[in-house]
Parts: sequence; C-alpha cells; structure tokens
Amino acid sequence: MKAYLLIDFGSTYTKLTAVDIENEEILASAKAVTTIEDNIMVGFNHAYNNLKKSINTDKIDFVRKLACSSAAGGLKMIAVGLVPELTAEAAKRAALGAGARVIKTYSYELTEDEIHEIKNMNIDMILLAGGTDGGNKECIIKNAEILADNDFNIPIVVAGNKVAVSEIRKIFNKRNMFYAVTENVMPKLNSLNVEPAREEIRKIFMSKIIEAKGLKNAESFINGILMPTPAAVLKAAEYLSQGSDAEEGIGELIIVDIGGATTDVHSIASGEPSKPGVNLRGLEEPFAKRTVEGDLGMRYSALSLWEAAGTRKVRKYMKNKEINIEEGCRYRHNNIMMVPETENEIDFEEAMAKTAVDLAMERHCGYVEPNYSPMGMVYSQYGKDLMEIKYVIGTGGVIVHSKNPKEILEAGSFSTENIESLKPRHPKYMIDKDYILSSMGLLASELPDMAVRIMKKYLKLI
Repeated sequence: MKAYLLIDFGSTYTKLTAVDIENEEILASAKAVTTIEDNIMVGFNHAYNNLKKSINTDKIDFVRKLACSSAAGGLKMIAVGLVPELTAEAAKRAALGAGARVIKTYSYELTEDEIHEIKNMNIDMILLAGGTDGGNKECIIKNAEILADNDFNIPIVVAGNKVAVSEIRKIFNKRNMFYAVTENVMPKLNSLNVEPAREEIRKIFMSKIIEAKGLKNAESFINGILMPTPAAVLKAAEYLSQGSDAEEGIGELIIVDIGGATTDVHSIASGEPSKPGVNLRGLEEPFAKRTVEGDLGMRYSALSLWEAAGTRKVRKYMKNKEINIEEGCRYRHNNIMMVPETENEIDFEEAMAKTAVDLAMERHCGYVEPNYSPMGMVYSQYGKDLMEIKYVIGTGGVIVHSKNPKEILEAGSFSTENIESLKPRHPKYMIDKDYILSSMGLLASELPDMAVRIMKKYLKLI
C-alpha cells in the first residue's frame, strides 16, 4: 500500500496523519508531546509508535513524508512599515498570511527604545516595508540603516517602495546581512500585494529558520518541512473553498481554530459589501485572510481572555453563574495541562471557548459605519463583509472534544446586540474532527485534487 505520512511538529504536540493515496482514505492519526528542547525526533518516534498501534506500518510504503511546523513558538516576526493603518498594516497581513506569529508592528522611523525592545523579542525574521512605489522612500531607507547599524543577525524581507531597493541593497550588502527583496506589499495606496512577500517568507522559513529551530534532525527522515503550520491550514482552506484543477470547492468559508495560546481565524472570501448602498473604505482586504488573537486562548492566554472580554461576557455563556470567572481563568493559566472533567469545569471551558470565538470573529470581520450626508444616511464598510459566508469550520481541542461544537461556533455569528458587525448570519457549521486541515495543506502542495476530495469527505456538518 502506498501512502503519504503528513507531519505537524506543533508547539505542544507532534501530530502524524497517514493517508492511503490509492484509496484516498485517512488510515490513522497519532500524536505525542513535541521534544524541541532535546531532539525533535524523540517526540516524532513516540508519535510514530502510537501510529503503529492503529495500523501495520510494515505493510505500508510511505512514498512521501511531508511536514509543517509551529515548534518552538512557530515563525515569530515583526513587521515594520510607514503609516500604521497602511503599509505597516499591509506588512502585518503579509506576515500573518505566511503563517507567522506577528509579535508587534512598528511604523515610521524606529526609535532607540523600539530597537531595544526588538532585540529582546527573540524573533526569527523582520518584514521591512514602507511607502507606495514612487512615494516616500526616506523612511524605509532610514529604517534599513538603523537595522544595519544594530547588527540584526536574522533574515530581513524587504517589501516596500521599489525606488528605495537599490539603496537598501547597498546598506545591507555593506554589513553582509542576510536579506531578500520582493515586491511591495502596497504598490499603490490602499492596494494590497501580499503574495510575493508571503512566498519569500516561506522560502526563508524552509532554508534558514528550520535549522535554527533544531528541525534539521528531522530532514534525514522526511522529504521536507514545507511551511509553518498556520500556512498549511490557510492553504487547505483556500483549496477547500476554491477547489483545484479537477475538483470543485465548497465556496466561501471561515475556519476558527481555538488553541491554548491563541485563537486563529482564516477567511476565504472577497468580503465585498453584501448590501447595496454600502461603500468600501480603508485598506484593501486579502481574499485569503488570517488573523491571530494572542490574548484569546484556553490556557496560556486564559487570563488575558478574561481581561479582554470582562466578567459579564464570559458569564453570559455559562450555565452556572456563580462560578468565579477570574479564578477559573487564573487556574487554567497556571495549569496548562488541565483537562476538564466535572460538569462545572466543562461548562466553564465552553464558556471560554464561546467568548474566544465571539471576540475573534468580531476582530476578524468588518463593520459598517453610518454617516449623515446631504443625500441622507450613507454607510461605509471597513474590513470584510462575511455575513453571507457559506461555511464556518471549527478546529482545536475544545471544539473537537465538545458535545456542543455548533453552540461554540454560533457564538461568532451575527447578533442584533452589535448590528454594525459583519459577522456570518446563517452559515452551515462543520468540524475538523480528525485534525486534518494542516495535513491536507501539505498534501495539497503535491496532490491538490486528492486533498480537496479528502477534505470534502472527512469534514463533517454538525
């Protein structure tokens, strides 16, 4: 039997998925704790031994072994641009779409305090942008000089004003810095061009970051670590939505992934106004958009979730209104391996999850703003209109193990309590019960038709 072994070296668990490519079936999956501190193959071997308990690997020919990784914190970046809501935001979106965790975004000229802050962040890469093509070039050149003067020994992706590129090359070459130049993330005002930067970030991740993360130990066994895990999920979402050469997609969709530290939302949709008389404003939105909410998580970020939401919002979703919200979140923050067992613990867990979905969707989706004019009331749209989205797909432990996954996802739908938000109104809900999204993103890089068919087969309506 010929099969693919698809591997996700996660920050907490290493997950394996074996796919029968002749019958297009998932044979088995397994996981074990990731061992990035010692040798990443130790955790892999534990997971592989667990996989053997489900299938006879001696009778399987793994013709390809492909991997993605978010181990050791994943790909950590900062984005530097000119204007906060324009090129700096465009740079951030490019980095997020590449699967990075964007620690912070900076705008205008970098200050001494900001340089000191960046040096203490333990980041993997810098995305340097600024200025439309032919526009302001002084700021990005000055920031390049500042970065060079401070001897940043990490890769820098330059994706700003093309007029400044030759000067930046001279600055970085003089200091023998590792950098790559790609197309401007905002060549024209309010116009996004994030794909070239995303691809360059992915290439550097594969060639440079993998070695720094200690993942070289895995390269003798696998065919390649292709991308960061979030990028694999986004790729899977794109293929599932739009289809491949021979397979139809299912249409516009959203994926909500609730983790211990973050809640990630991916939307594959144009986001154009769904109602007449609404005018788009602000920065252009990417068709494939990813947002990461670092203050909304079930364990590491449990306290910040409570701080962001407030007691009343969390309590709104609880059956037992007497439980102390702050104490419950603090306990989970301090006990990250906690597994809920009692009815009250499960109730609290699901209330946290609903709160995370509610806030994450609020931040990801766009909104409309009414304005009075001589012609009467007019409406301006900022961000993506996702009211008519067809599917919302849930993944992450709290959703997968819940008896009420649909209720958790419904917390992110449109509500009359906030009529200006452009959240989904009547989507169908699906669940990634077998955690296949990242593995299907890997499979899609080589066998896209098959990846689409398998996703349509295994992602279940709820």
